[in-house]
Amino acid sequence: MPDPGLSPLQSSLPGAAASFTARVLADAAAHGIAVPQGLAEALTVPAEVRTVPAAAGPDVADVPAGLTSEVPTGLPAAGTSGVAAPPRPDPGWVPRGPSGLGTAGLSLAPRAEPPALPAEPLTAPADALIIPGLYWHPVPEPDPVRVEEVSLRVKSWALDEIQLYPDDWEGDFDGFHTGRYMVACHPDAPTVDHLMVAARLMVAENAVDDCYCEDLGGSPVGLGGRLLLAHTALDPLHSTAEYQPAWAESLHADAPRRAYRSAMEYFVRQATPSQADRFRHDMARLHLGYLAEAAWDETNHVPEVWEYLAMRQFNNFRPCPTITDTVGGYELPADLHAQPAMQRVLALAGNASTIVNDLYSYTKELASPGRHMNLPVVLADRESLSEKDAYLKAVEVHNDLMRDFEAASAELAAACPVPSVVRFLKGVAVWVDGNHYWHQTNTYRYSLPDFW
Repeated sequence: MPDPGLSPLQSSLPGAAASFTARVLADAAAHGIAVPQGLAEALTVPAEVRTVPAAAGPDVADVPAGLTSEVPTGLPAAGTSGVAAPPRPDPGWVPRGPSGLGTAGLSLAPRAEPPALPAEPLTAPADALIIPGLYWHPVPEPDPVRVEEVSLRVKSWALDEIQLYPDDWEGDFDGFHTGRYMVACHPDAPTVDHLMVAARLMVAENAVDDCYCEDLGGSPVGLGGRLLLAHTALDPLHSTAEYQPAWAESLHADAPRRAYRSAMEYFVRQATPSQADRFRHDMARLHLGYLAEAAWDETNHVPEVWEYLAMRQFNNFRPCPTITDTVGGYELPADLHAQPAMQRVLALAGNASTIVNDLYSYTKELASPGRHMNLPVVLADRESLSEKDAYLKAVEVHNDLMRDFEAASAELAAACPVPSVVRFLKGVAVWVDGNHYWHQTNTYRYSLPDFW
């Protein structure tokens, strides 16, 4: 067998951006598509990434600079402790309509112009839960028409298509407010169908957590086997003709597997193969985090704070913001998504969003059977803090993660101002804000400790 030689080097962030730009222009030329006026500026990358391989297509080796001036130098500075940070501005650096690479101009889905930001500063709703000292950004109230439509559709899917829950769980299902959650997190979704892709996955993930891990039938005992079989609903088994039918039938065996199977079927119709593979990877991360927490539960181990944060980087919300481009009707190319700088942004976004969950669900978990692991509990145990001081320290950890997330996002936007990258970063930031809004306003599920 001949020596295949060395494997090709991994692409750098500039190389990935330049390659993608060249590919889009070459594809347009190959199909006889005229490049619209101004598209060259939208496809601009910094000077250091202008060189692209000659094989990528004719007349694309030198992409003019010009977009750099439209990229912000940074995201909003951290707000004063105890005061909400200003809403994230919309300065026009996220391309809209047909003018940008990787945005609606490359999507066939109809898109209405997004609503303008309100003239008055945004504040939290009157009945919202306010954690003193927490750093967060207000968001516009989600579109009530879309909220209602998503809520009706996702409940119909849960009841009629997959028989997700018994009648006595209906109150908890309604109290989750899936429609408001998804519309707040994905205000740029071109259609309700796009929002439903995220809604089904969210409901399915919640069903697996509740039924396999938490107090609606969950247990750490045997969790690995249950999660593995459920994961095959996302990442299908490829077996022999003799055994494949038994596996396919097993996907209908319980509510979590039915939910995963159905939600994934809808998702892959909307997503590209790369986006679907990315999501499977992040769900494997999530399941690994579930297993680590379950192992500690079985052995009565209280992790060190850094160990807990490592677990939470896997057992967290990351699968939700990672599909923000699918829900938005465009694609962040795989090579750009895989860059270490983008992976850091996604990890920090997921980590900050998950600590938000620890803070808002603190009293709910204390009232549940057994001992629930969350950051304030671990801080109290490992750093010998009072419950109040541990909770306040957890707020500080969240705020540090948020500031790191925003700094990393701003650095990446400046280093790689390809519109699909910049739009994706904005989408992740909006998801983080929408996730906080949902926790803050979901008084059916959450309440705050009486520390103030």
